[in-house]
Amino acid sequence: MPNIFNLSSQLSNEEQFEALVSSDSVLIERIISTGQTTPTGEWYDQQQDEWVILLQGEAILIYDDGSKIELKAGDYVLINAHQKHRVEWTSSHPPCIWLAVHGNLKSNGRDDKI
Repeated sequence: MPNIFNLSSQLSNEEQFEALVSSDSVLIERIISTGQTTPTGEWYDQQQDEWVILLQGEAILIYDDGSKIELKAGDYVLINAHQKHRVEWTSSHPPCIWLAVHGNLKSNGRDDKI
């Protein structure tokens, strides 16, 4: 039986992306980070919204407006399409386990930035 917390005994030096569910309108993926960050000067500028929850570890996201979000296990955020952001830091012990949902997503009206 698949388990979101089962990790390969040999984690690589590269971030791992695993599609769990995929269709024309949505992608749900598990991301494993072990200290990786977005290269300096680069920004994610995604075509679709991304809702992401950090299931394990700690991380820091930064937006192009200078705002910063520190995430711990259980924290989640909705990143709107074309909202430029970068991963500033991820823990390696324990590794970060993210669950990300990509698609045309709607907020429930709350401020989903932590």
